[in-house]
Amino acid sequence: MPDGALPVLDVRDLKTVFKTRSGEVHAVNSVTFDVKPGELLGVVGESGSGKSVTMMSLIGLLPSPPADVKEGQVLFGGQDLLKINPNDLRHVRGGEIGFVFQDPMTSLNPVFNVGFQIMEPLRIHMGLNKSQARARAVELLELVGIPDAGRRLKDYPHQFSGGMRQRVMIAIALACDPKVLIADEPTTALDVTIQAQIIELVKELREKLGMAIIWITHDLGVIAGIADRVMVMYGGQVVEQAPVRELFGNPQHPYTRALLQTIPSVRGARAEKLNVIEGQPPILAGAPTACPFRDRCPQRFERCDAENPVRRAVGGAGHDAACHYDFKAGGPHVG
Repeated sequence: MPDGALPVLDVRDLKTVFKTRSGEVHAVNSVTFDVKPGELLGVVGESGSGKSVTMMSLIGLLPSPPADVKEGQVLFGGQDLLKINPNDLRHVRGGEIGFVFQDPMTSLNPVFNVGFQIMEPLRIHMGLNKSQARARAVELLELVGIPDAGRRLKDYPHQFSGGMRQRVMIAIALACDPKVLIADEPTTALDVTIQAQIIELVKELREKLGMAIIWITHDLGVIAGIADRVMVMYGGQVVEQAPVRELFGNPQHPYTRALLQTIPSVRGARAEKLNVIEGQPPILAGAPTACPFRDRCPQRFERCDAENPVRRAVGGAGHDAACHYDFKAGGPHVG
């Protein structure tokens, strides 16, 4: 990743709500981040923290209604993706921004062979004819490590293993040489050995193609091995962001610290009880007016109940956290 490079994707103050019979659910609350060319940004947090909804909001993948992207900017290629017309957005989605979904079993269409599913975006977004699209599809399957690629274009999803289906999903996402690849927990449904293969594949593709990657996961172990920078989400908000070494070595938000403490240790001969984060995630009804982590936080004090903290610079360069507590000082932030 070149130093000082301008972001390829710049998200500012994104807010998304879901309208339900019982009121609005504020799923994404003033999320701001960017990703630079060639960078891998890891997005972590427990289920319901807003990771996937944030990324799907960027490229219009949420059903509306009930979803409503109320505010914010998503700057990509000199335009705001929240303001362009649906047809232009479709050309960005799948063309310049690729998306790998969590479960290849449900993401691939069972009634079409994989060749058709890879070739379709090539014909729509890149204007290739059938023979050109087929040649490119073979290249893509070879790129993601599927042997005998030419023959396997005719196979259907059920004829592939789980790991191979995920490789097909990656091939589809890469078909049009995207500038940004969003991977939404792409290894969750796979066994450990196949997970490792997919992670190595993504590392290799990133080096070859130089694209930016946003990797969504709840697995901090995966993030430690592949990310340049980490964004921690909780309650629909970004609570901490830092370079990967800085985050693991100097976490500055109580939620990040709690997440790191839940990672199992292999030190010592005897098994130790796993640490857990006591309590439940917040109910996201209504705009946030207090710290979303306050009910589960050991550093909680009066200000946490009265004011939702904003992100401020902490620790080393590029490190910020949204917390009223100053771990360095051992007490509340001043100001």
